[in-house]
Amino acid sequence: MATEPVVPPEVESMWRMVLTEGHRSKYAFLPSAPRCVGCMEPFGGLGGRVMALIGHRRSRKNPHICNLCDDVLPAGGAEIDVAVLFADIRGSTALAEKLGAKAFAETLNRFYHISTEILISHSAMIDKMVGDEVMALFIPSLCGGEHRRKAAESAVAIATAIAKERIGDGPLPVGIGVHAGEAFVGKIGTTSVHDFTALGDTVNTAARLQAEAAAGEVVVSEEVYQAAIELFPGAERRDAALRGKAEPLPIRVFRPAAA
Repeated sequence: MATEPVVPPEVESMWRMVLTEGHRSKYAFLPSAPRCVGCMEPFGGLGGRVMALIGHRRSRKNPHICNLCDDVLPAGGAEIDVAVLFADIRGSTALAEKLGAKAFAETLNRFYHISTEILISHSAMIDKMVGDEVMALFIPSLCGGEHRRKAAESAVAIATAIAKERIGDGPLPVGIGVHAGEAFVGKIGTTSVHDFTALGDTVNTAARLQAEAAAGEVVVSEEVYQAAIELFPGAERRDAALRGKAEPLPIRVFRPAAA
């Protein structure tokens, strides 16, 4: 007996449009800027106040988009080209032991603040902030099709900013990995419990690249490097044997603080 597809075709088609092109809300005619970059609903002015009265507001994950583009869309998603960034504090267990719970929490908050401010300014979706790690997605419709470049810019900007943050006599030890490619992006879970995220080999590879990055390093796949070569002057080329990968992956390793 044939089974129903996990994502109905009409839902998948809708998600692909939203993720790659955006969608224009019927309320987009209302004034005024700033607006949701996905559906053009207003956040500001009279239009923004009207939208707030009917429950439309900025997304909790990215203030550049509204909750309709984030929370209200039906469960499902689509496979699209997406860029994924992971940033992680190196040696966090030892660092927590050295600093103590309160000082370590303050350090994490500094890391989260710097990272999320930069990511949001580059139109990223903050996927997760878990423990000592931040994961972000760069989606074509939110990035004007420049998602690979914006991911590269974010990685360099975070690493540069973090290099100025001191912990004792050294910089805050953060490694960053970025990869781009096809992934399933959308709302994953059940009707009552779900999350907006990305799944697939592209995400796993980005996580592996982050694990390859030493403190102060940005490690990007060749796909991301080619989208913004001038951002990585002098980057070292390597072939990385990543866990779970049958073949070595060409990568570029860059240290912005030393550039």
